[in-house]
Amino acid sequence: MSALISDDEIKHETELVWLEDIEQLDYVRQSLDRLPTRSGRPAYFRDGRMVGYAILGPNAKASRASGTFRRRVFWLLPHDRDTVPDGLYRASGPSEGIDPRSLQPGTRGRKTERSEGGPPSTAMHELRRT
Repeated sequence: MSALISDDEIKHETELVWLEDIEQLDYVRQSLDRLPTRSGRPAYFRDGRMVGYAILGPNAKASRASGTFRRRVFWLLPHDRDTVPDGLYRASGPSEGIDPRSLQPGTRGRKTERSEGGPPSTAMHELRRT
């Protein structure tokens, strides 16, 4: 899903809040959710668990139609690699999965060799993120 999230949709992010240690996660799933506020921990209704969310700055505008804000939520499902290492995503990642270490407020993040089931890439080694 990271390719479906445009820079314009996340340009008002000021902070990413992590509920878990992202250094222990090869990937997280990300989605843009319609939420009633710019900040605060959103309610979570998916299977699995929320591992983080974005906070928006004061310039973020609510939708005129719904009054909601589009904010990123980061999450994992019960069958993801962190819980079932030899399962479905042992050597790959879900389409909306991205390496959480590549995320910053206002950036989409990216898939890496590690998020796709491989060893940490040269680029991640250079960033000292193994």
